Amino acid sequence: MRNYKTSFQRKFIVIKNTKLNYYVSPLLSRFQFIHAFFTKNSQEFSLELLTNALNLKNLNYSLNQIHSNNLILGSKLHPNVKSKADGIVSDQPCQSLWVYTADCLPILFADKRTRRVAAIHCGRLGLEKKIIKRTISFFQELGSMRKELLVAVGPSISKINYLLDINYIKRFYKNISLNESDQLIDNPYKDYNYISDLPKKKTLLPLDLRENAFKQLSCERILSENIEISEQCTYELSDEFHSWRRARTKKRQWSFICS
Repeated sequence: MRNYKTSFQRKFIVIKNTKLNYYVSPLLSRFQFIHAFFTKNSQEFSLELLTNALNLKNLNYSLNQIHSNNLILGSKLHPNVKSKADGIVSDQPCQSLWVYTADCLPILFADKRTRRVAAIHCGRLGLEKKIIKRTISFFQELGSMRKELLVAVGPSISKINYLLDINYIKRFYKNISLNESDQLIDNPYKDYNYISDLPKKKTLLPLDLRENAFKQLSCERILSENIEISEQCTYELSDEFHSWRRARTKKRQWSFICS
């Protein structure tokens, strides 16, 4: 398997005399898609300030995220009403699509040919509900070809720091395996499914959100060379990122992409 994890490029902007770091995907940058995975201080500023600091005149679109697989077209969003969904797909030029995350995956999609983009918030429940699959189907219905899609996954929690009760692990693999080939979905805990007397020390097991996102993208025939995933862990990098698992905070950081 190709090593899809990489170091994203660090940049910064200055807002009101405050330096704000952000990261960009080398893959998306190569194809000249304007985007950013911001660090923790981004929550202190409005989307308008963030956009202006990047010299953009785009319309900003964001959501009331609910760990669903709901997707909305940018033009269907009202600036003063937060729609309940976890993904935005562009349908006009000059749209900035924003999602906020802490330990979950901020995933940005871009079509090299049509220049259509999408931003989704995807955690364990998003993977279970197949928001990645829905996003790719959405693109396809709008005329995109899978081979033209680029996908960048920003900073998120690493496997070693994301521990779940065995019952959540079982439920996760049961849900994502529905209607999927066993050869495509690799469940590292499949031997535990029929074990009722697991040692207490093993009741918490790690789950790799990044690896499962990569596998779901591969299942949807997204080319491995068109997938890039940040190796930065939001749990470990406390100076840069908020993490619910580390601090039980409701604070998040912003990520966006422009059409």
